[in-house]
Amino acid sequence: MRSDTYNATAINGNPIPTIASRRLRAGSSKGPDSKPRTARTATAATTTLTARTSHAVLAGCADTSTYTATPDDAEGETLAAGGALELDPVALAAGVAALTGDIEQVPSAVSAIKVDGKRAYARVRAGESVELAARPVTVSRFDVLATRSERTADGTPVTDVDVSVSCSSGTYVRALARDLGASLGVGGHLTALRRSRVGGYGLGVARTLEELAESFEVLPLAAAARAILPARELTAAEARELSFGRPLEIDPTLAGTRATPVAAFAPDGTLAALLADERGKARPVLVLAAG
Repeated sequence: MRSDTYNATAINGNPIPTIASRRLRAGSSKGPDSKPRTARTATAATTTLTARTSHAVLAGCADTSTYTATPDDAEGETLAAGGALELDPVALAAGVAALTGDIEQVPSAVSAIKVDGKRAYARVRAGESVELAARPVTVSRFDVLATRSERTADGTPVTDVDVSVSCSSGTYVRALARDLGASLGVGGHLTALRRSRVGGYGLGVARTLEELAESFEVLPLAAAARAILPARELTAAEARELSFGRPLEIDPTLAGTRATPVAAFAPDGTLAALLADERGKARPVLVLAAG
């Protein structure tokens, strides 16, 4: 299962020029996002926990429609606001712990999930009410890095919570902000998000669109395999056996399956094959290089 990492940094709702950060604001809840967020490599995340009763007016619809707010994003019109200052650290820790591990998560209504062939966010924009079913996700790490209490431009007291999250693919960090705020009784929404790692790929191999426009470089296959799969270093004799499609003895320190095979590397560093443990042998699922 792929694991993604998000680091939290609170910058008053502005994009953060650092990797994988997320900020939670307590003290206000926001309505459905009128625009889907663009997926980027190495973006910044901030979530704000907020206690607000609010409605959102979606822009870009044929008719202006008002929706009861869901605490997902900072965009939308706030009609009423409560406030959240100096959250109880014990309650905050308990709320985070409840959202760590294997959980059932209801995705944001403004997600790109398709409902009867149409994106959920498109249905929300069109004025439809969207209810998505909970999905199993894994949050392996949910660390609170810092909290700050402040007031918004309209004077609403809020608390910003910087967090770092490692989670399985398909997890909605904005939903974590929403659910954390709800559990604290103050509401919550995401104000910034940055992804710092996807699987085995970190910021060290991330490139901006401008950099790619100047020089489009593809990560070598061997490097890509090492980043995401368990690796086995072969002897010259083993590499030759695999080149003929023959199985090897199983390495007891590695566990290869067809879903997550072991990457087998020849002595020169070449990716020779992908191996799965079957019928007592490490058998090649795919042979890539001759011995």
